[in-house]
Amino acid sequence: MTQSKTKFAPQHSVPATYMRGGTSKGTFFKLSDLPERCQVAGASRDNFLLRVIGSPDPYGKQIDGLGNGSSSTSKTVILSKAKQADHDVNYLFGQVNIAKPMIDWAGNCGNLTAAVGACAINMGLVDANKVAESAENGTGICEVRIWQENIGKTIIAHVPVYKDEQGKVQVQETGDFELDGVTFPAAEVKIEFIDPVDSSSDMFPTGNLVDDFDVSSCGLNSDSVKATFISAGIPTIFMKAEDLGFTGTELQGDINSDSETLAKLEKIRAKGGVAMGLFKDVSEAQASQHIPKIAWVGAAQSYTASSGKEVNAADIDLVVRAMSMGQLHHAMMGTAAVAIAAAATTQGTLVNQAASAGQSEKQLGEVRFGHPSGTLLVGGKTEQVDGRWQAKKVSMSRSARRIMVGEVFVPSDSF
Repeated sequence: MTQSKTKFAPQHSVPATYMRGGTSKGTFFKLSDLPERCQVAGASRDNFLLRVIGSPDPYGKQIDGLGNGSSSTSKTVILSKAKQADHDVNYLFGQVNIAKPMIDWAGNCGNLTAAVGACAINMGLVDANKVAESAENGTGICEVRIWQENIGKTIIAHVPVYKDEQGKVQVQETGDFELDGVTFPAAEVKIEFIDPVDSSSDMFPTGNLVDDFDVSSCGLNSDSVKATFISAGIPTIFMKAEDLGFTGTELQGDINSDSETLAKLEKIRAKGGVAMGLFKDVSEAQASQHIPKIAWVGAAQSYTASSGKEVNAADIDLVVRAMSMGQLHHAMMGTAAVAIAAAATTQGTLVNQAASAGQSEKQLGEVRFGHPSGTLLVGGKTEQVDGRWQAKKVSMSRSARRIMVGEVFVPSDSF
């Protein structure tokens, strides 16, 4: 009797780069390297990227992919030559859900933004003459102009470059810049988010710097709390730590192991999305885990960071904690840091009040805030234009490093 052969699908290999950017990691692709049917938006592209990362995974570990079971590492990036004038590279970001077959394309990843410029140079997407001139002009900084496709915004990455012993221009990745949340020092990459708010809309979608936010049926001691709703970097809901029963110095273990607290915060996030006009009904929040973000702020206070490092109240302006994909972030999302900068530098917001150390609201140009892994300095400039608040520019320093360049293998029947 002849035995039938078991059918199987061969693996398909695609060039990829695995990079750390800020306090996140992700798998980077050049658009033209993807299988043809994955070069356009749709199910094939999503299914391919889901399989690369290892989602959906009911175990929550993403063992069979490049994800590491956290929102900070379940990320994909697709880069291509920019079509917009005066830009170098087009940057598309996908936040891959760990447990569900879903990729959220609605927002940006501010942390991985720090790696986009370097990766684009290494992929040959930035004009070689421009990069070479940057290495020779004395500053050693190549200004990479990024078009962030998800949100339609310009970001400028200041990438350090140099000529090696063979005279070849290289991206400088190692250095002495320390970023809390990252174990090893690296080269500093300064990032500028240009006009992170649409000129036709208000940075504060409700029209108010502070709102009375209806949180009835969310499990809080009050049916209403003060909130600042902001759309800068990423739509974010800021509340006072004390109104949520928190201190503002929480670490991941304090929040992520408490299912009751997580459920409470998700209900609040859903209601906030409706208040901001992102959802028509709270049920829509399930399909939009990436936005809005929910965060809480408090006055500067001393605490021990997750690394064991002591953070002194005298060294920071305020404390902030933020949720990402249903979990307390281990440090701070880059896009949420943009929201913090924009809110802190606008007099009257809850973030500005927390940073004003109990004094009257102050006009601030930059703030250093404490997060679970340490501290971060961010700067911003906001102003009112035709009665609407606008953020003109937000800046911060991050770092990035290539971890692996090679090929990723994906079963051909998965996409």
